[in-house]
Amino acid sequence: MQPGLPDLSQIMLKAQQMQDAVEQAKASLADSEVSGSAGGGVVTVMVSGDGELRSVTISPEAVDLDDLETLGDLVVAAARDASRKAGEMSEQLMAQATGGFDLESLGLGGFPGMPQPPADPGALPGSGSGSGSGSGSGD
Repeated sequence: MQPGLPDLSQIMLKAQQMQDAVEQAKASLADSEVSGSAGGGVVTVMVSGDGELRSVTISPEAVDLDDLETLGDLVVAAARDASRKAGEMSEQLMAQATGGFDLESLGLGGFPGMPQPPADPGALPGSGSGSGSGSGSGD
């Protein structure tokens, strides 16, 4: 080994330790739950830390049979809130696991199976691009 150059065995050991810490963080995320709510708490959504939908709770006062569109909007808003919180928790745990090391700067991207922040912070995975809020084309 030349002076001033890092020891490759130490680099590999640190990489293995980081990989182990990331695996532990992923397991912790899968076991944790985060809630999101909308409408002052009349709709609550629970997701796992890795983004899996666990439950939706709707208070009876949120249900207006003449305005189901608003109920749908509340469910989407609560899911977005929960998803945002799960993403924040994931970022925090992964930063701890990697010691703040930015893997994206090396072109390694995120972690497989981990929720990635949406390009549009208000978008949910699978919700398509912003389609507007009405139905019909105005004809």
